Amino acid sequence: MMKSTIALCLLASASAFAPASVQKSSSTAVSALIDDAFGVSIETGNKVPPLGREILKDAGPGAVKWFQNSEIKHGRIAMIATIGFLTQKLGVHFPLYLGPSGSNAFHPESADAWLLSSTTGVTFSEIAKAAPLDAIHMVPNAGWFQIFIFAGWFECIAYNRQWAEGRAVPGDYGYDPLGFTKKSGGIESKEFESLRMKEIKNGRVAMMTIAGWVANEAIPGALPVWHP
Repeated sequence: MMKSTIALCLLASASAFAPASVQKSSSTAVSALIDDAFGVSIETGNKVPPLGREILKDAGPGAVKWFQNSEIKHGRIAMIATIGFLTQKLGVHFPLYLGPSGSNAFHPESADAWLLSSTTGVTFSEIAKAAPLDAIHMVPNAGWFQIFIFAGWFECIAYNRQWAEGRAVPGDYGYDPLGFTKKSGGIESKEFESLRMKEIKNGRVAMMTIAGWVANEAIPGALPVWHP
């Protein structure tokens, strides 16, 4: 009886200490995983910032890859958004299908202008003269529907190529009209890493930039530095 009691006590003691050891090694593995993830750079001491570490504390490789894809896509959208915002803010407009006066950059003023929407009566020339946030509000519901359909179609392609096809590099959706990935080694080559890192960093700057510009547009003076 005494031997059985001692054995049970020793077993219980061993069980009490085992989870702590496993948890500690698991935590160390996760920290190494996120600190070694592509995109972590010198700006943060080659470590994930505290907020990111908290978000990813229970993440596995699949979750880290999902967040990497999310950051890259948001960065790409933000880079396009900054160009569009600046273009609209500075009044720079491009020819519209060689349309009539009042709908293109060569003749922006005219009573004869193409309608953006026949239901709302908004013309392209009115969009051209509007402030960036006002121009967004002038887009009709049918226009937003087209945008969401296109975005959903792209997301389906991105999901298929990243997860169904199992492409290893986050952000690789097979769309490369300029042929950067067609060089020797492709997108996974060491030579291509520099371009990938530049894209991520420019995307981060663009996300902060468009956030500041939109905030200042909505609340004048919210951005106390130079802005268009």
